[in-house]
Amino acid sequence: MGHSRVSATKTNPGRFFEDYRLGEVITHAVPRTVSGGERALYHALYPARHAIASSDAFARACGLPASPMDDLITFHTVFGKSVPDISLNAVANLGYAEGRFHRPVWPGDTLSARSEVIGLKQNSNGKTGVVYVRTQGRNQRDDVVLEYVRWVMVRKNDPDAPAPAPVVPDLAPAVDAGALIIPDGLDFSRYDFALAGERHRLGDYTPGEIIDHVDGVTIEEAEHMMATRLWQNTSKTHFDVTPRADGRRLIYGGHVMSMARALSFNGLANAQMIVAINGGSHANPCFAGDTLRAWSEVLDIAPTQAPGLGAIRLRLVAVNADGQAGALRDAEGRYRAHVLLDLDYWALMPV
Repeated sequence: MGHSRVSATKTNPGRFFEDYRLGEVITHAVPRTVSGGERALYHALYPARHAIASSDAFARACGLPASPMDDLITFHTVFGKSVPDISLNAVANLGYAEGRFHRPVWPGDTLSARSEVIGLKQNSNGKTGVVYVRTQGRNQRDDVVLEYVRWVMVRKNDPDAPAPAPVVPDLAPAVDAGALIIPDGLDFSRYDFALAGERHRLGDYTPGEIIDHVDGVTIEEAEHMMATRLWQNTSKTHFDVTPRADGRRLIYGGHVMSMARALSFNGLANAQMIVAINGGSHANPCFAGDTLRAWSEVLDIAPTQAPGLGAIRLRLVAVNADGQAGALRDAEGRYRAHVLLDLDYWALMPV
């Protein structure tokens, strides 16, 4: 028998902080065709009940050709494409900004993604740095379906590698209401409130109002692992416990995001479609066994040019079981320990 030889030259250890270059455009591998299978799994993993993403008949009555995929299916799929190139060696996904949904995704569409590096800043410890990227998701016709900025703390492979000149992009605090993109044909002038599940329309909400979504869901290890694999998210921190001193798998932030959005149905059933993500922070880690609850704060309301519908800007906060609705930061301005997610987004709602 000959001697075997172990080779690591054909495998990909992922990028480290020193591997990124400002202005670099990265085309992410493995396009993904989405179907009713993704929808069924999404609705099995989360208590998602918003009517437009659940019923072809309801969507057609609102001017669409059929029920689109849930908006966060699009987000998670595009996000997952970017993970091997952006956050395989991430310590944490830190935040989002300037996210806009350009057009709905339908069953049968094929999604691909590319990212541009728009900022780099090494941390003071010299062991990690923050990478800022603008990611676009496109369909099979090369139409943009989603774009957003995110920033990620990434390990350095060589602590002695020279630090790049720090560049931190100037990001808008929110997507302007006038820049929201309304899906073609969307019309809420004949909206069926009974089928949607609640009677509350845009004028029933007031900026500053806090909505406690009441319900809770205990996060399970198996469901988190299934969800992370579903979106082809390969980030090591969600699968391999060995890099963490506490030996625990970190729950994927998108899993928390979708769970909180689904829970928000109770009180915001008519916030039908997410059209922008203004900002977001995974404030504290979430682990299996945590019981997640959610509350929302109404930040703004705005008209649109589409018939019968306006936009509502919401802060969606996911907390563990000890969290109280409305309690976000302490006296020093830090997130309270029970806050898991702070997500600022625009959604479309009947007027």
